[in-house]
Amino acid sequence: MTTCMWKEMREGPAVVARQADKQNAHFKALGQRLRETDPHAMITVARGSSDHACAYLSYLTMLRLGRMAVSLPMSLVTLYDAPLDVAGTIAVAISQSGRSPDVVEPIKRFRTGHAETVALVNDATSPLGEAAEWTLPLEAGPEYAVAATKSYIASLAASARIIAHWTNDTALLDGLAALPDTLAQAQETDWSAAVEILRDAERIMVIGRGLTLPIAMEAALKCKETAAIQAEAFSGAEIKHGPMALVDKGYPLLIFAPRGPAQGGQIKLAEEMRNRGARVLLAAPADITSRDLLLPPAPVAELDPITAIAAFYPMVEALSRARELDPDQPRHLNKVTLTH
Repeated sequence: MTTCMWKEMREGPAVVARQADKQNAHFKALGQRLRETDPHAMITVARGSSDHACAYLSYLTMLRLGRMAVSLPMSLVTLYDAPLDVAGTIAVAISQSGRSPDVVEPIKRFRTGHAETVALVNDATSPLGEAAEWTLPLEAGPEYAVAATKSYIASLAASARIIAHWTNDTALLDGLAALPDTLAQAQETDWSAAVEILRDAERIMVIGRGLTLPIAMEAALKCKETAAIQAEAFSGAEIKHGPMALVDKGYPLLIFAPRGPAQGGQIKLAEEMRNRGARVLLAAPADITSRDLLLPPAPVAELDPITAIAAFYPMVEALSRARELDPDQPRHLNKVTLTH
């Protein structure tokens, strides 16, 4: 059985290449505009997988530009009509459909309030695409599986592309140009050991830190919506607080440990959890001998989270089928959710 989810996630490398080919000039123009206007902060507007992509964008913004970035609680606008002063900021909305009112309305409001408004959206003719001053198509094409895969990968790549052009970072731009080949390699990574361990699991913690925390959030969501596993995402620093009380013998943990300053702590955490009897799945590069799952490195370390999720998606799709579920049609869910 070949599912829509499987076919769509396999399109990820081509989507990133198409985004560069068709939209790079627009990202470059936005980068120039941001260097001229010099926004003092960023506000992100999204839900679900798109909000996880926004979290990655926020990390990159704070890391590379030193600007504060915050995810908007949309009800402040749509329900409470809060008098938010957004002048001099950049507001970025990410959405696959661009149709949910609680994503569209804040962008309309913020554009009126003199924020620089940007929509990263798959449907450029959607209400969100029409509301923003800058509309940058994700170029993911139609996505039919309820679980977003290629559009999430496209959102991560677009987020990195904004920062690369804003900072005029040649190394990051070159890394994005080489990313499609790395994504294709990541999709071929064998994570079948995780399927066997999680086939009968009822719960899991997914652990990231820094730039991979948004990936842990996305992985946990996919475990819930496609494999019906109660999954929660935590930072490697947070798990030692309240969540530690849940960890007992055999408790499964998926820990992302790519390159970077957080890697050492994640590897140490994996060892500690193994000593507590947890069933740890440590996802790390080839030079980490204690790894359980391979994380292929991206051209530059800041793009490692994108290759990490590309390696994860085939596993969770196979896990869904191993649990006799349909990853294309999770129960109770629709492709487009219209919230207010």
